[in-house]
Amino acid sequence: MNPFDFLTQTLRIAIPYLFAASGGVIAERAGIISLSLEGYMLTGAFSATLGTFYSGSPWIGLLCGILGGLVFGLIHALATIRYRADQVVVGIAINLLAIGVTRFFLQLAFESSSNSPRIEGFGASAAARGFDNPLLWMGLLSAPVLAFFLYKTRYGLRVRAVGEHPDAAASVGISVARIRYLSVALSGMLAALGGVFLALDQHQFTDQMTAGRGFIAVAAVIFGRWDPVRAALACLLFAAAETLQIQLQGTEVIASQFVSMIPYVLTIIALAGVVGRAVPPAALGKTGE
Repeated sequence: MNPFDFLTQTLRIAIPYLFAASGGVIAERAGIISLSLEGYMLTGAFSATLGTFYSGSPWIGLLCGILGGLVFGLIHALATIRYRADQVVVGIAINLLAIGVTRFFLQLAFESSSNSPRIEGFGASAAARGFDNPLLWMGLLSAPVLAFFLYKTRYGLRVRAVGEHPDAAASVGISVARIRYLSVALSGMLAALGGVFLALDQHQFTDQMTAGRGFIAVAAVIFGRWDPVRAALACLLFAAAETLQIQLQGTEVIASQFVSMIPYVLTIIALAGVVGRAVPPAALGKTGE
């Protein structure tokens, strides 16, 4: 096993997790549960595929992917903030809606229920091993940039205030609803970038191609105790476990069934050791202001 190959593969696998976990952190720090990350990613992947296919430009696809995540983020925000629906139920509904919508439009646009035609993507040079893909660098920078905004800017202070003490924030003139709308919209766009990376990296969209990555990103947010940098480190840990799984599949050292379980077993172990001690934002999941 070449250490450099292991590292590069881990980074590429980690990028969708990093984008989605950053989106999860910003929404949950504002008090909105982010079980909808899977739906955002899937919508972003399909929107990017659609935009790239019809325009011939992955940059247009990137913008379409962000727009798709924004639309679903606003749907989530409207249901949970304006109508105060149960945030867990809405998150699950968003994921199911994304599966149905992408499958319907996949059939409508490409006359296929399984995958799209091949599209252009970033990172055309094989020698660069994906490091010429701008989305890779954006993913690596997402956590430190988000940490700066959360801890060093007025907006970040307001997000944290709304997620911890919304009544106190409202008493000093902060619009709790506005901050939460902005945070959930940003969450949708960030998580959608994870789906965009998947679609453009694989040069096509396949039905349910996110394959549970959004839920692992939620686990990374909890494991990272709602801190962007710690969540990013958790994403790298989960990505390393997935890389190890892929590397071991070509050997006969461990039965393939057990190899496939590695990332999920690691997730369960990590959460079992951390969730009991991790303290979420005080207003997380509360619908009232």
